[in-house]
Amino acid sequence: MSEITSQYLIDHFNFWVAVVLMMIGLYAMITKNNLIKKLIGMSIFQTAIILFYVSAGVKEGATIPILEHHVAETEQVEAGEHAEGHSTTKASSSHEVHAINPDDYSNPLPHVLMLTAIVVGVATLGVALAVSQVIYKNYGTLEEDEILAKIKAAENDG
Repeated sequence: MSEITSQYLIDHFNFWVAVVLMMIGLYAMITKNNLIKKLIGMSIFQTAIILFYVSAGVKEGATIPILEHHVAETEQVEAGEHAEGHSTTKASSSHEVHAINPDDYSNPLPHVLMLTAIVVGVATLGVALAVSQVIYKNYGTLEEDEILAKIKAAENDG
């Protein structure tokens, strides 16, 4: 393997891990007959998608996108007329805003969306496990072939 190819693989390691996890999850969802194993495959697939998006949202050397105002306060004292022996003073502050370069900041949107995806994934997994419990109570198994055979037998009897 050439040095360029190996460097490319190392530089994009997160993406290669995401692709491998995706294929493992897809394989489990398609080939397994047990519903719990299919759910595990779905969770692995979802984890791969989250890893992919978070890896795509990373920017080297970037910082968080918070607008910073650098305030330099200066006091200007103006000598006024002395009314009743007191001098008049004025204080003012000047706000200095630095130019923002978008290349210096990372985009938070992929990370925020993936937090939402994690919450939705946990909720989906919870519902799927609850449905699996009901299926097991009704059919006595979680094997897809056996469940389909019992459903067809019930249709033929009824």
